Amino acid sequence: MRSQQLEMAQAIADTIAKHQILVAEAGTGTGKTLAYLVPALLAGGKVIISTGTKTLQDQLFKRDIPNVRAALKVPVTVALLKGRANYICHYHLERSLQDTHLSFINRDEIQYLQQIERYANTSKNGDKSGLSEVPEHAAIWQQVTSTRDSCLGSECPSYKKCFVMEARKQALSADVVVVNHHLFFADVMLRDEGLSELLPACNTVIFDEAHQLPETASLFFGESISTSQLLDLARDAKVEAIQAAGDFMELPNAIAAMEKAARDLRLTIAADNTRLSLAAITQNTDFNDALDKLLENLNSLTKLLESQAERSEGLENCWQRANNHLNLIKRWRDEAETEGYVRWIEVYNQALQLNATPLSIAEIFQRQMVSSPRAWIFTSATLSVKKNFAHYNDEMGLTAAQTVCWESPFNFAEQALLYVPVGLPEPHHKTYTDHVVQAALPVLRASRGRAFFLCTSLRAMQRVYEQLKSAEQFEFPLLLQGQGSRSYMLERFRELDNAILIGSQSFWEGVDVRGEALSLVIIDKLPFAPPDDPVLSARIEKINSEGRNAFMEYQLPRAVINLKQGAGRLIRDEADRGVLMICDPRLTTKAYGKQIWQSLPPMKRTRELAEVEHFFGKSDKEQ
Repeated sequence: MRSQQLEMAQAIADTIAKHQILVAEAGTGTGKTLAYLVPALLAGGKVIISTGTKTLQDQLFKRDIPNVRAALKVPVTVALLKGRANYICHYHLERSLQDTHLSFINRDEIQYLQQIERYANTSKNGDKSGLSEVPEHAAIWQQVTSTRDSCLGSECPSYKKCFVMEARKQALSADVVVVNHHLFFADVMLRDEGLSELLPACNTVIFDEAHQLPETASLFFGESISTSQLLDLARDAKVEAIQAAGDFMELPNAIAAMEKAARDLRLTIAADNTRLSLAAITQNTDFNDALDKLLENLNSLTKLLESQAERSEGLENCWQRANNHLNLIKRWRDEAETEGYVRWIEVYNQALQLNATPLSIAEIFQRQMVSSPRAWIFTSATLSVKKNFAHYNDEMGLTAAQTVCWESPFNFAEQALLYVPVGLPEPHHKTYTDHVVQAALPVLRASRGRAFFLCTSLRAMQRVYEQLKSAEQFEFPLLLQGQGSRSYMLERFRELDNAILIGSQSFWEGVDVRGEALSLVIIDKLPFAPPDDPVLSARIEKINSEGRNAFMEYQLPRAVINLKQGAGRLIRDEADRGVLMICDPRLTTKAYGKQIWQSLPPMKRTRELAEVEHFFGKSDKEQ
C-alpha cells in the first residue's frame, strides 16, 4: 500500500468509528477505492457505497469488493441496487406480449421482445445489462420496464416475483449495498427506490465521485415533469383502455387529445438541447396557450380515468398518474417564484421538461444527514481549490466535516508538462476556436496524434472536428463524440494508437486510458458554466444579492473542479508521460488564473512550442 493510501484508509477507519463526516480529496493513483473498501468491510455494520456511474457501480460489485473481501477473508454479503428502469417488469412485459396493437414496434423490436421474454424466464435478477443482445437504447425497453409512475406496487399481479422487489430484499439483508448517486437521491427525496428502509440501519455512507453530488442533488431536491412522462401515460392508458375498458368509447379520444397537446407543447420551442429561464418563456404566447390547452385536456382525461379506475389495477394507476402530473404542471404554472426555487425549462430533442430547482441544496441535504448518527464519507480526485474545500462544503451543507487532501503519488514534475500557447484571442472572440486549432496543430503533430481534444461546448467540438479534418498534411484518424457509444469510442481510440478523440462533457471524467495511446490532452477553454444557464444565473444573483462575490465563491471553484477532472485524464499511472495544453489566455492574463493553475498537479509549465516538441522528442528517444 502507498503511504497516501494507508493514511486515507486510517482516516476513513477513524471517521467510521466516531460516526463523523469526512471530505477527502485523493489525487489520481492514490488508490482511493481500496482505501475506503478495506476499513468499510473491516468495521462491520451496514455500508452504502454510492458511485457516479453505473459502470463504476458494476466494477465495484463484480471486481473490487470481491477482491477485497477475499483478501481480508471477511464474510460480508454484497448487493447491487440500480434504478427500477434497469430491471424487467413482468407486468409490463406481459402487457406488451398481449398487446396486438404494437404499431410502434418494428421487426427488430419484435425480435428483441422475444429475447427479453426468454431472458425474464431464466434470469435471476432481471437486470437488463445481462442481456447484451438487446441494445441499451432500444425503444422496446420502455415497454417492458416500469417507472416510478407506472409501477403498480403491491397491487401488481406479479408482485411476488418482481425483480425490483427482489433486488431491494437482497439490499435490505446485505452488509454492503452498491448504489449510484441518482438512485440515492431519488430515494432520499421520493422514498422511491427501496433505500429508505436501508438508510436507518446503515452505519456508513460512502460517496465515490462525490464532486458530482451537488448537480445530482439539485435535480432531485426540486420538482420536474416532462412531456415524455405524459406520452408514457398516454401509451399505458391506451393499452389498459383496450384490455379493461374496451366498451368505454370516450377514453381513446381523450387519450389522443392529451397526447397531441403534449406533443404540441414541445413544438412551441424551435431549439433543442437548451435550457430556458421562466422570463424567456413567458414572452412566448404559443407556449403559454399550448400549456393551457394541455392542462385542459389532461384535466378531462383525469376525470374519465377516475370514472373507470376500479375496472383494473392498471387503470387505477393511470388515473393516479394523470392526477399527479396535472397537479405538478399547475403548480409549475401558477406558483409565483417560490422562495428559494428557480423555475425553468429544459428542451430535449423529442421532449420538454418543466423544472423547479432549489437555489441551495445545503439545508435540504443537512436535514437528511442529521436524521441519525452515522459516518458520511465524500471522496473524489477533485473537490478542492488549492486544498481549500469551502466551496464544496458550503454547497453541500457539510459544516461539521473534516477535510483532508492527498496529492497524487505520481511524479508530475517529471512526467507532465503544462503548455499555455501565446497569442490567442480572448475566448469570446468569434474565431476563437479556429485560432485554438491552429495553435494545436503543431502540438498534435509532435505528439503523433494520441490525444484527447476536450471542448467546453458541442458547437466548438463540431468546429474543431471540421477544422482538423480539412487541415493539410494531417493524417491522424479523428474520432468525434457521438459517432458511437462512449465505450466503443474508447476501444477504437486504444486500438488505433495514434487517434485524436474530439469530445465534450462525456470525456471530461470517468475515462481511463493508460500508457502511450493518450499522451496529450488539449482543453479549448476554461470550463466556466454558461452564465445564461437559468439555474446558475439565479444562484449567482442570490449570492451577489447577499453581498458576497458569486464569481469567486461559486463560478471559479466549479470551473477549477471541472478543469481538474479534464486534466486528470492525462497521467493515469507511474509510467505515463504527457502534455496538458490549456488554450485559454485567461490563465495568464487574469488575476484568478494563478489560482487555477496552482490547483492543478505540480507540472512543469511552459509557453514555448519548442519545449513541447522537445518533451515529445525526448519521450520518443526513451522508448
